Amino acid sequence: MKKKLFLLALLSANILLAQQNQTSIYENVEFEMPQVNPPVIPDYSVSVSDFGGVGDGLTKNTEAFAKAIDAVVAKGGGHVNVPRGIWLTGPITLRSNLDLHLEDGALLLFTRDKDDYPLVAVSFEGLETYRCLSPINGKDLVNVSITGNGTIDGNGDAWRGVKKSKVTDSHWKELVKSGGVLSDDGKNWYPSASYKVGADATAGFFNVPETSSVADFAAFKDFLRPVMISIQTSKNVMLDGPTFQNSPAWNIHPLMCENVILRNLNVRNPWYSQNGDGLDLESCKNVLIYNNTFDVGDDAICIKSGKDEDGRKRGIPTENVIIKNNIVYHGHGGFVVGSEMSGGVKNIHVSKCTFMGTDVGLRFKSTRGRGGVVEKIFISDIDMINIPTEPIRFNLFYGGQSPVLEEDQEAAVVDEEMVPITEETPSFKDIYIKNVTAVGSGTAGYFQGLPEMNLKNINLESVYIEAQNGISMVDADGVTFKDVTVVTEKGYPLTIYNTRNISISGFEGKTSGVGLVQVLGAKTDKVSLVASDYSDCKTEVVIGKEVDKKAVKLK
Repeated sequence: MKKKLFLLALLSANILLAQQNQTSIYENVEFEMPQVNPPVIPDYSVSVSDFGGVGDGLTKNTEAFAKAIDAVVAKGGGHVNVPRGIWLTGPITLRSNLDLHLEDGALLLFTRDKDDYPLVAVSFEGLETYRCLSPINGKDLVNVSITGNGTIDGNGDAWRGVKKSKVTDSHWKELVKSGGVLSDDGKNWYPSASYKVGADATAGFFNVPETSSVADFAAFKDFLRPVMISIQTSKNVMLDGPTFQNSPAWNIHPLMCENVILRNLNVRNPWYSQNGDGLDLESCKNVLIYNNTFDVGDDAICIKSGKDEDGRKRGIPTENVIIKNNIVYHGHGGFVVGSEMSGGVKNIHVSKCTFMGTDVGLRFKSTRGRGGVVEKIFISDIDMINIPTEPIRFNLFYGGQSPVLEEDQEAAVVDEEMVPITEETPSFKDIYIKNVTAVGSGTAGYFQGLPEMNLKNINLESVYIEAQNGISMVDADGVTFKDVTVVTEKGYPLTIYNTRNISISGFEGKTSGVGLVQVLGAKTDKVSLVASDYSDCKTEVVIGKEVDKKAVKLK
């Protein structure tokens, strides 16, 4: 009896703690955020082993999972438990009112046999196309979750190509020895000839072939790597606890979902994995993302809403998202918006995150042709260390390049010629960044808008950045720096070019041999500086000859 009372008390304490943690997620959020509750799952459970499943790492359990799920659904919903063991399986299709629960020590391992993954119509990289069926998939669901402390492994090495420049010589030799084929220039290893056909067909088109022919897709099926977790057009979705690793393409991809909780996850991919994103949240509404770790091969926490005409036609923004208490160990970007943001992004709160060694920290990217509006982004209490490029980067001339350029990549071309503003013009505005510390960076910051559509209302407050090079601000309108410190090894801590309506107060720059603020560009106007921030304004504030004499005011 005492043991039962103790267990009840412990359960009550855990429930109270969970409620308190859930409540704290909503603290200090700058917009009206609806309450997001976990899915309601009926209290009924089965084990996959009850349906012939064998966790020996050799037996294919696709049928056992399907039967277990069918049995739970027949009872109105419940939990499918995966015991300790290695559970080899083909794709698993989730259903409503279902929890897939991985017990301690459970490893869910998806097969390498691509015949298990038929071609299906999907949205990938923001475009309507065809890919192989995702290892875990679900559509039009209500109340669905994946929980527990087990591991889900997508066997991504069976799917991905590998660039020679990204691995060691010994790794490369092992890949070549294992089979597969090489690209014509010998710089890429592909797992099959079918994959190479697809890679050649998509040259210049990212990863989505420019064809609508199912026969064409079938010819290079191996190339059409699926995202590992695909949950579409669903409500009340939760991932809580597991490790998600080694995905064929993106790792976790909620698409057009509402009321989503992603917490206590460990999301991993090899650093060399192409398109090895951690989380791509696309056209979703009312989302909580907290207490997670990411160590991936591409962007870690990425916000999207469709690409170009397909995204604008869908017209579903990603909105009302809270991102708190996450750690990113590796990735192209820690927190990322874009580049597929054509349906819009708004009301995003990001706080109390740590990025260690990510290529970029806070990464905003798009390009002409996207359209869409990114607005009302609130970022605070971010710590970053050893960022090789910029802790903060806005790039509106993004062309698919990695932040740290790879062997076959060239820097994006910035076109200073203005073009007409149309529905294809992307817009980034009303973005607030405060209480940020970054040390060991390559460049302190890069803010690049479009000549015809400047970055608008960008605000930095209480920011400390230590880097080799300073901040560059290009084509922005309405910028506020308050209590910003930039410590650089060389060059100007802050360079302003063709930027208007910028107010800088409490600025502290540290460098050697040059001034602190450089103002350039004939279009630059209404730059307001505080004279007391500088010991000698004439030497520390350097103004280009092309800048109008009335454009810069020291007060």
